Amino acid sequence: MSRKNMQRLAIVLVVIALIVVFRVFDLDRYFTLTYIKGQQHQFAQLYAEHTLPVLGIYMGIYIVATALSLPGAVVLTLAGGALFGFWVSLVVVSFASTIGATLACLVSRFLLRDWVQNKFGEKLKAVNQGVEREGAFYLFTVRLIPVFPFFVINLVMGLTKMPLWTFYWVSQLGMLPGTAVFVNAGKQLGQIQSASGILSPSLLISFAILGLFPITVKKLMRWCRSGKGKKPLPTAE
Repeated sequence: MSRKNMQRLAIVLVVIALIVVFRVFDLDRYFTLTYIKGQQHQFAQLYAEHTLPVLGIYMGIYIVATALSLPGAVVLTLAGGALFGFWVSLVVVSFASTIGATLACLVSRFLLRDWVQNKFGEKLKAVNQGVEREGAFYLFTVRLIPVFPFFVINLVMGLTKMPLWTFYWVSQLGMLPGTAVFVNAGKQLGQIQSASGILSPSLLISFAILGLFPITVKKLMRWCRSGKGKKPLPTAE
């Protein structure tokens, strides 16, 4: 076996080991709003005393979860808004999610090509057509609109000819509005101190934005495409 193949095998084994550890030790129980809310006071105190280390650990966990396509990214985003506030969380989540997505794309491109091809062949066909037709704008559009789950886009894009740097910066821009919406919702959740807080105007407005955001963006992108004569995006089914 060549050195290059041995390196690939080692990376695959590390990835498999991390996923197995996550499943065996049931670590996903920590990626729930119930757990985060129950530990909010302790997390807030830890953050106040060790700000940079806590942000670094949070960012590391987010990157690994995204890179390995583990569940919990939405909860982590909401938790970031609740614990760190809007602007700090927006910056940290934006970079962590994009770095993790780019790592997932990289792993797919160099290590999991056959598996991704077999698993997402139909979606790959649609994505390839979109990239050939519209280039980076296609990726920007599917980042704004949940045409496919984000982890699928990360993996399938690895099999396209799109440069990794283009994938990175387009993903950074395309995911930023959605990240802001979720972070803001998390901030409002973090401010709930009693049952009456659930009906606070700020929280209701935040969740209204959360629900209307994908619909609004989808209609806006359809309007833009209709003016340019572009074909509509494929659906997630």
